[in-house]
Amino acid sequence: MNTRIAIVATRWNCEIVDALIDGARQALSDWGVRGSNTRLYRVPGAFEVPLACERIAHGKHFDAVVALGAVIRGETPHFDFVAGECARGLQDVMLRYGIPLGFGVLTVDTVEQATARSGEGKDNKGYESAQAVLEMIRFEWGLETS
Repeated sequence: MNTRIAIVATRWNCEIVDALIDGARQALSDWGVRGSNTRLYRVPGAFEVPLACERIAHGKHFDAVVALGAVIRGETPHFDFVAGECARGLQDVMLRYGIPLGFGVLTVDTVEQATARSGEGKDNKGYESAQAVLEMIRFEWGLETS
């Protein structure tokens, strides 16, 4: 598959995010996307993900972007602002540029929940996010997805 995919991943909560990256790469491989057609970009945290995705979408070098991160609720309202603005920003990028964008930014209450969502296999949210963008690429091309 000649599809080019960018992965934008946070450095925050790196153990969890690295597992999401592994899941995304596995999905891309399972779907026949060559490793040489994938590029990983790292950003500090979830708040920075939308800007990185916007720059990538604007450059038009990729067919889709997979956004990965983990925002874990703490004792302050910081979680609500970061998680909400990340989601809103990513939706804005997707709609502005018409590019499939996989939302693999975990928004969870505990580390245990994040770990459960980033385990091995097809339930890994990185895997699911990469699979979603590939399904949307097929949708754009008018190919059967069921």
